[in-house]
Amino acid sequence: MHVAGEPISFATEIDQVVSNIDHFWITVRIGKVGSSRIALSTHSRQNAAAGFDPRVRVGMTASAWIELPATGLLSCAGLDYRTIEATTPVTYLEYERPALEALLTEKARRAIFVEAWGELYVRNHLGIHQIHSRRASCSVPKEDLGRDGAIRFYFPNATAEMLLFKYCDQA
Repeated sequence: MHVAGEPISFATEIDQVVSNIDHFWITVRIGKVGSSRIALSTHSRQNAAAGFDPRVRVGMTASAWIELPATGLLSCAGLDYRTIEATTPVTYLEYERPALEALLTEKARRAIFVEAWGELYVRNHLGIHQIHSRRASCSVPKEDLGRDGAIRFYFPNATAEMLLFKYCDQA
């Protein structure tokens, strides 16, 4: 799925058990449909439980924009990091959860528009998650090619930054 809209709010997950905190949420207005939540992973509890590195690696690509994408929640053909990485050099940096939360807060605070690619979910709200590489990793051997997730922030100075997320041992 692809979601695009004006950011309404953002928040870091809160839990009395610190080890349960692993999400950052951005809510965007998606036109007449209302709003959608973008759920970003900030820590891999699954890797931590299996004894692997739980940090998330983040790569960024910068671009300029003239016109914002259409607002809404739409089905899309899919996103593949290999296609992006073949045309744009991407360096991935490992982030501890608090540092990644700070990075996402800074981006969400400045953004005038946000778009994201991921998997649809419905709970007490409509949202997308799985906003990361879907290649095999340390604790997940399954490959889900062509279904990667990412987020792009649009800023008032006509620049944009796309963030790509990988877990340990994802190529």
